[in-house]
Amino acid sequence: MSSQNAEGAGGRNDGRDDGREPVWDVVVVGAGPAGASAAYAAAVTGRRVLLLEKARLPRYKTCGGGIIGPSRDALPPGFELPLRDRVHAVTFSLDGRFARTRRSRTMLFGLVNRPDFDQALVDAARKAGAELWEGVTVSRVEQHGPAVPDRRTVAVVLADGRTVLARAVVGADGSASRIGAHVGVKVDQVDLGLEAEIPVPPEVAEDWAGRVLIDWGPLPGSYGWVFPKGDTLTVGVISARGEGAATKRYLEDFIARLGLAGFEPEISSGHLTRCRSADSPLTRGRVLVCGDAAGLLEPWTREGISFALRSGRLAGEWAVRIAEAHDAVDARRQALNYAFAVKSGLGVEMGVGGRLHAVFARRPGTLHAVLTGFRPAWNAFAKVTRGTTTLGELVRTHPLARRALDAMDR
Repeated sequence: MSSQNAEGAGGRNDGRDDGREPVWDVVVVGAGPAGASAAYAAAVTGRRVLLLEKARLPRYKTCGGGIIGPSRDALPPGFELPLRDRVHAVTFSLDGRFARTRRSRTMLFGLVNRPDFDQALVDAARKAGAELWEGVTVSRVEQHGPAVPDRRTVAVVLADGRTVLARAVVGADGSASRIGAHVGVKVDQVDLGLEAEIPVPPEVAEDWAGRVLIDWGPLPGSYGWVFPKGDTLTVGVISARGEGAATKRYLEDFIARLGLAGFEPEISSGHLTRCRSADSPLTRGRVLVCGDAAGLLEPWTREGISFALRSGRLAGEWAVRIAEAHDAVDARRQALNYAFAVKSGLGVEMGVGGRLHAVFARRPGTLHAVLTGFRPAWNAFAKVTRGTTTLGELVRTHPLARRALDAMDR
C-alpha cells in the first residue's frame, strides 16, 4: 500500500524472477473520485491494483464540492465525509432577480473541499490494498505492438518512457482524458466553469451557513452558485464553451451583486466539462473509461461527483472480470456488460438531464417559476439531492413529472 513517485516507482514482483515486468491485474489512471472508487472496488476483491496520478496529492480541482445522496450511497463502507457544511436551504434567483428560498427539515446535501475529499477516497483505496504512484504522467495505452507481451495484456506507457503492464485498465483521467481518446469517447455538450474560492469574515460566513444560492444566468444554459464552506465561499458560474468572455463577465457581475467584490479570492480557476454522446463508447478491448474521462455527468446541473463515484465503482468491478478473462471474446462480453450497466442507470439519468438542459436553455424563467412556486417540483428537487430518487426514476414512475417534461419539451 505504498505511495511512490515517478522516480524509482516499481511494482511488486508478482513472484517473477525472470527479469520481465510484473503484470498488474488492474491499473487505474487518475486518482480523482472516479479513479479512487475504481481502485477501491478492484482492490477489495484482493486483486493487484495500481493507481496512477500525475499530480501530488492533495491537489485542488475546480468543483463546487456538492455531495448529493447518490454520492453518499456510492462511498466505501465506513467512509467519513470531510464535510465543511450541511445544506438545508436553497435560494433560487433568475439572473439576480425574483429570489426565493426553499428550506428542508432534513439535510439536502453536504459540501466538501475537493483536496480533502479526494485524498480521503485515495486513502480508502490504499487501505483496501491498492498501490499509489504520484507524479506519474501517462502518455498512452497500447493493446497491440512490441510493448504488449500477449493478448491478455495492456501496456500503459508513461511519459518517462517506462511501461506498466496490466490485465485491465480503467481510464479516470478527467475531461481531457488520454485514455478516453484511446477508447474514442465522443461528446455532445462542452461547458466552461469558472470558480473563485473567497475567504470571508465570520459575519459573512454566518449569513451563508447551511444555505446555497443557485442563480439561473443570463446566457443560455448558464447558472451560478454560492457554496459555503466554513470561512470560505465557493462562488462559480458555468455556461457553454465559446462564450468565455461573457462567462467571465457573468462571474464578475455575480460576485459584485453578492457584495463579495471587496474580498480577494484565494484561488481563481476554470475547467471544461464534457457530456458524452449517447452512442459514445465506454470500452475498447481491455480498457474502460469512467467519470469525466467517459463524459459522464448530469447535463443540466453538470453535477459530476456522483457520476464519477458510481461509474468508478462499476468500472473497478468490471475491470476485475476483464482481468480474469482468458480470451478476447470473454473480455468483450465483460466490457459490454459494463457498458450496459452504465447506460441503463447513469445513461438514463443523463437523458432526462439533457432534456431538462434543453428546456432550461430556452426558458430559464419557466423553470425558475416551477421550482420556486410549485411545491411538487421543489419536493422532487429535494428528493433527487437527498438521493431518495433520481431524475430517471422520477420521469419513469411519476406520470405528472413525465407529462410536465413532455409539455416543456414542446
